[in-house]
Amino acid sequence: MSDRIHAAVNALGNGLLRALDVRVATRGAEHIPLTGPVLLACTHVSYPDFVFVQKGAVERRPYIRFMTRHDVWDRAWAAWFMDRMQHVPVDRQAPAGAYLNARGLLARGEAVCAFPEAGISYSYTVRPLMRGVASLARETGAQVLPVALWGSQRIYSVGRPVDGREPPPDWTRGRRVDVSFGVPMTVAPGEDLTEWTRHLGGVLTEMLEELQQLPHHRPRPGERAPWYPAHLGGHAPDRAESATLDEVPRGAVRPTWGPL
Repeated sequence: MSDRIHAAVNALGNGLLRALDVRVATRGAEHIPLTGPVLLACTHVSYPDFVFVQKGAVERRPYIRFMTRHDVWDRAWAAWFMDRMQHVPVDRQAPAGAYLNARGLLARGEAVCAFPEAGISYSYTVRPLMRGVASLARETGAQVLPVALWGSQRIYSVGRPVDGREPPPDWTRGRRVDVSFGVPMTVAPGEDLTEWTRHLGGVLTEMLEELQQLPHHRPRPGERAPWYPAHLGGHAPDRAESATLDEVPRGAVRPTWGPL
């Protein structure tokens, strides 16, 4: 029943993408293992990122279990669907439950997707990362698949608040979202989790910036682009301003990667 519900929700998501004429372009899908446990570590640039990750991976792994903010479960109808699709609620104040849940899924050979930034970056750079991905991979032996995506921030994301409100969704048709799956990584027994997480930050930054600099994603000359990172010529908050807006868990590994 779980996979039937998941398939139905995937079909609904595909229908919404077609209605909005959103094109999802995927690269590196051959890196996704067809079977066995795998831990996807994905950048986070918009609220519906999970839709595009699943769309990009669906031919090889149609049922990814996502680690998601626990307040999604506050609505009973949403909780019903999330539980049956085996997604994982993450409470930043008490993360142990999510860790154990994800560990159990990996032990059963599932594909689990984590967003190690623990939130969307206002600067659209890779913000501080949690060590949970490294810890899970070291304990379970699961491969880590780095994932970056870009383009979805133009549909529904964070931004400078106006009159105390975040930007609303933009339902403009014809958007393109690029999803990139990188070369699998491993965490050796005894490997330092902080150093490995810093390495992951560098890998994700390289993958994200490669997508951000594709010609079809760059702003037009003279265009004001609050949806594009400042260090690449856009008008999103830079890292310093973003630090005043991002809500970063205290235990996160601070960036030694990307624009500082």
